Amino acid sequence: MSGKSAPIPPTAVASDFVASASSAASLPASLAVEVAFAGRSNVGKSTLLNLLLGRKLAHTSSTPGRTRTLNFFSVTTRGKSVLSFVDLPGYGFAKRGKDERYAWGELVEHYLLQRPALALVVVLVDARRGPEHDDLELLKMLKDEKSGRPAPQVILVATKLDKLPLAQRKPALAAIAKGGHRVHGVSESDPASIAELWRRMLGTLGLERPSE
Repeated sequence: MSGKSAPIPPTAVASDFVASASSAASLPASLAVEVAFAGRSNVGKSTLLNLLLGRKLAHTSSTPGRTRTLNFFSVTTRGKSVLSFVDLPGYGFAKRGKDERYAWGELVEHYLLQRPALALVVVLVDARRGPEHDDLELLKMLKDEKSGRPAPQVILVATKLDKLPLAQRKPALAAIAKGGHRVHGVSESDPASIAELWRRMLGTLGLERPSE
């Protein structure tokens, strides 16, 4: 066994809730590079955010669709990078009224297509199902540059990987990757997968070089 210690992965050392927005007019001023987290209502988005933040800031619930606003969190990493994480309302929750879904959809679309500070969108899909219709529509929309702003970078994350038998995990990730996106698998029981996602996000943003 080598005496060389393993590199410390880049993680959040400070994080705080900043603001919620329920309309385009109530969006807070941009304070840093923004990373948005999007996915279906039952994909484990709030759980992943809390794992990345290192504390329970995002609300988790057994009832899908509890996040009904855009929630902004300030994050400082061990490498002194400053970011804003943005928790977007989950989509695909049938119990919401049609008017509510339309209003939230308009707000999310406005944010994703027009927010100048948005640099990266982390799109979450369930590893057991892969991208569904709503996910594919979102991925397609994120390529749109009609607003005149460059399209944000995208990282596709497969959650709940530990819900699959070990032998099925690599084939599931490979099937998701066939859509043309590099996919990163995470599970709540695997801290290394969360550390690797941190490295990927910071590397994609060009803020910190991955540890050798």
